[in-house]
Amino acid sequence: MSTKTETATSGGFTAEERAAMKTRSAELRAEGKKGAKKADELQAALDAIAGMPEHDRELAERVHATITATAPELSPKTWYGMPAYANDAGKVVVTFKHAGKFKTRYATLEFQDAATLDDGDMWPVSWAVAAWTPTVEASIIDAVTAATRSS
Repeated sequence: MSTKTETATSGGFTAEERAAMKTRSAELRAEGKKGAKKADELQAALDAIAGMPEHDRELAERVHATITATAPELSPKTWYGMPAYANDAGKVVVTFKHAGKFKTRYATLEFQDAATLDDGDMWPVSWAVAAWTPTVEASIIDAVTAATRSS
């Protein structure tokens, strides 16, 4: 057995990452009715990502991996056909809207009112994401961390 991790040729999920997500889906289904619902919602989010054009799909895969690692308490699902991440109350906190959805020139990461980003009388709730870089990843981690902190 090789210890080398397979790299994704598209810059998206590796075979190991896809296998891990399928395993997690099966674990959730095994938990019973609530787990099955979460597994179905996770699968719907992954299917939404898989159906995106290549560049958007690569961004969405990285966003998905970053959000689920940063805030494992958020549950992946879809919201208006977009990958979304909801809190324990089922409220959507953050969504990824790919550029192809409305034929825009960039994807957006959008926070909903369940996010705790409040900062005075005005704060950003949407960011354009044109490419994946370490800076983009760090910004997403910071925003998701802020959005999921207790009020």
